[in-house]
Amino acid sequence: MSDQTSHIHIHEVPLRWGDFDRYGHIMNARYVELAQEARVEFADEYFEKRGHEFAVFVRRIECDYLRPVLPDTKSVTVETMVVDVGNTSFTTRQEIKDRQGRTACVVECVQVAIDVDIERPRSLTQKEVGILTMKPEVPADEEDE
Repeated sequence: MSDQTSHIHIHEVPLRWGDFDRYGHIMNARYVELAQEARVEFADEYFEKRGHEFAVFVRRIECDYLRPVLPDTKSVTVETMVVDVGNTSFTTRQEIKDRQGRTACVVECVQVAIDVDIERPRSLTQKEVGILTMKPEVPADEEDE
């Protein structure tokens, strides 16, 4: 099941002096951490705060570094959108933007839903698919547990 969505979750992440290398650029590994912070905020806002436990693990992550974020930057904006939803997994596309709103890095991440009791992948529920695709929730009598 695949669904392209136009809903974008926006999260601002403050930068610290330790995020930059000796050349004044954000270290490559830090982009992955910035994207992770935004994904955690996305999950908190759309799942945890709605009372829905949603355990996932990262299956694959890919970064495309487009331009440096310079040291006079105080924070970056991370725009997260779900670009694909499968049976057990979904893919997010995140754009990390500098203070001028220019995309510095694009991060694509495949995440797999897991059953925490048996520590194995599980199918996404209809409710989870509804949240991930930003479609209206299914009626309560059709909702799966």
